[in-house]
Amino acid sequence: MSSRKLISFDWAMKRLLRSKANFEILEGFLSELIREDITILEVLESESNKENRADKFNKVDLKVRNEKNEIIIIEVQYEREIDYLQRILYGTSRVITEHIEEKEPYSKVVKVISVNILYFNLGQGEDYIYHGTTSFQGLHTYDELFLDKGQQALYGKEKIYKLDEWIYFLKNEKIEDTFKAKGLQKAKEQLDMLKLPEDERLEYNRYVDNLHYQASMVESSYGVGKLEGREEGREEERLHVAINLLDALDDATIAKKTSLPLEEVKKLRRNNKKPIKPRFCGKIS
Repeated sequence: MSSRKLISFDWAMKRLLRSKANFEILEGFLSELIREDITILEVLESESNKENRADKFNKVDLKVRNEKNEIIIIEVQYEREIDYLQRILYGTSRVITEHIEEKEPYSKVVKVISVNILYFNLGQGEDYIYHGTTSFQGLHTYDELFLDKGQQALYGKEKIYKLDEWIYFLKNEKIEDTFKAKGLQKAKEQLDMLKLPEDERLEYNRYVDNLHYQASMVESSYGVGKLEGREEGREEERLHVAINLLDALDDATIAKKTSLPLEEVKKLRRNNKKPIKPRFCGKIS
């Protein structure tokens, strides 16, 4: 049995997965990602969770409890913007500051995990899942600073894992019957396009069409931008040549030599206030 086409994860995250009835899907994805079972306690009512008119930026902040009964805030973003590194910094910092009470000590700062699903190539690398951490390296000895045992107790040790089935869904919007990753079968059931009400299905189709349009605009703008850049360079060169000829040739001749409009040359002369210097072809006796 062939798998049905499902709603894209970013649209579902914006429209469907904030509902408590669908927490199981996000819990499954995040549990596989973090490599420990987590339970979503609530979708946080923060500034960063407000409805965003720009469909290219979908984000949700969650308060969760892990296996060790620790409370963690997880920020999930589906990104299509090239400045996403700065957005991670801003978004994560905002989540931290929003969830510490005034006059509380910094030790009360909650752990925040930022999960970013990228829609573009960030750089060179052979993998498709990367885990980033903050490290401290000596300026003189180049050794890496490791936390002592007391500090290590405050932070869970991260593990390496595979998320191939979830990644397949994120890339292809399909879930095979054989997939066993946590939350995927619930996603397959809930995110079936055919189960959407007619108005929501039409809205989703418009959303997908808009993504295609955005991608085409980016692609065409890049090509047009290169052509426009070359043309602007030629225009600047013609203007530079024309300015240098102002004190030697009349306006009509400059326009002919540089292919600039005559009015443009006259404007250059007015702005540069360069009269034509007299030239003598004969010998002065």
